Amino acid sequence: MAIENLALRQQLAVYNQSVKRPRLRPRDRVFWVWLSKFWSEWSTALVIVKPETVIHWHRQGFRLVWRWKSRAVRPGRPRIEQEIRDLIRRISRENPTWGAPRIQSELVLLGYSVAERTVAKYMRRTPKPPSQTWTTFLNNHLLDLAAIDFFTVPTATFRVLYCFVVLRHDPRRVVHFNITAHPSAGWTAQQVIEAFPFDQCPSIPDP
Repeated sequence: MAIENLALRQQLAVYNQSVKRPRLRPRDRVFWVWLSKFWSEWSTALVIVKPETVIHWHRQGFRLVWRWKSRAVRPGRPRIEQEIRDLIRRISRENPTWGAPRIQSELVLLGYSVAERTVAKYMRRTPKPPSQTWTTFLNNHLLDLAAIDFFTVPTATFRVLYCFVVLRHDPRRVVHFNITAHPSAGWTAQQVIEAFPFDQCPSIPDP
């Protein structure tokens, strides 16, 4: 009876502090959350809000407490010490052929526990020569490029013929073609031999 009287008095105090609609302060919400944990019949004396609202406050407070407990001092991964970073750069500079796994194993032998991705992040970067573009590569080897393709040709009698064509890119002309109704690997190989007899086939330039 005393607890029920306390609950009703608390709600009456909230009504007296409000003009139009009752406004519950944080301490009022804490009061009802606390009361719901220690009094089984708390919902019978609740008038100012619905019991579902108190349960929502309880869950919201639970999330806030665990968010506060699980907060990190600083977001992200801990910073690697300057000594380890300098050591990684020194090892990679003195051993340019070593990769991240090899440097990581050496650091473990020295007593440093560092992840492989961390080692790769702080390794010394060696500048690489710029590679040629795909257009430049095609222009440099245009004399030695050829295209080969198959396509089908339907006939008036509803047969399907297979056409084999070889195209040289430099003169931009067809150098060989043939048609068959039954293509095979042997037939295709023979067409390549006939398209590039003797020394007319595209050559592979010396590196």
